[in-house]
Amino acid sequence: MNWRRKLFRIYSNSSWKWAKDLLFYHRILKCFVLVDLKRGEIDHQDIGQMNLYLNYFKKEEATEGDNEPIGIVLGAHKNHILVEYATDSITNKVLLSKYQLYLPDKKTLQNQLDKLLE
Repeated sequence: MNWRRKLFRIYSNSSWKWAKDLLFYHRILKCFVLVDLKRGEIDHQDIGQMNLYLNYFKKEEATEGDNEPIGIVLGAHKNHILVEYATDSITNKVLLSKYQLYLPDKKTLQNQLDKLLE
């Protein structure tokens, strides 16, 4: 994946201004990958905003032969029910997940791996 820009600004004719945290172009998938980093909980506004960015990239930035862009929203917390309802009818590829600031210790990782393998 090629790193494009750390902060990508989008300007429209009506002087609206938006920005994405990270922008990549995946050479193998042939698509833009937009990443939005949230300090708190992911909410429906974050999902709608990412959908707006993906529609913009699909119409304005993609060139012939590009696949549809992918949006990734990472937040400190994720409400599973909110995410389910907010993404139910969105046709764009929006991926949502929570992140941790630090990796768990080795014992915790081993316990989680053992549970998955049972």
